[in-house]
Amino acid sequence: MNKRILDVCCGSRMFWFDKTNKDTIYMDIREFEDTLCDGRHLSVKPDVIGDFRNIPFNDETFNMVVFDPPHLIKAGDNSWLVKKYGKLSNAWPQDIKQGFDECMRVLKPNGTLIFKWNEEQIKLKEILNCINYKPLFGNKRSKTHWLVFMK
Repeated sequence: MNKRILDVCCGSRMFWFDKTNKDTIYMDIREFEDTLCDGRHLSVKPDVIGDFRNIPFNDETFNMVVFDPPHLIKAGDNSWLVKKYGKLSNAWPQDIKQGFDECMRVLKPNGTLIFKWNEEQIKLKEILNCINYKPLFGNKRSKTHWLVFMK
């Protein structure tokens, strides 16, 4: 495998400028297509079906991992928000910690983890309290945070 980047929760690749970047493996736990209530088409088509809590790649495989997990815990299972972003379980602190551990496991030494979080329902401080990693720096726009970690 010659790809250097893994997006472990790619969803519909909303923030990617190049949604078919040749150096990236796009992974998600789901695959589906739907039309949202406003008529827009939603397509989740990962290269690999997989769970961020158990990433199906060897240790130290990637130079960069992108981790944009679901951020909702309260939303209807068939709501457009869940279709677009997914939904966390009630065990979300353990799931997020396990996800960070898995992302770090598949990163090469000195690799970079890009983490995106929207604190609509869970504050960033709660996320940082349940993981064993400290961000190097980040950015906040409205309720969305981008953080950079290095292995």
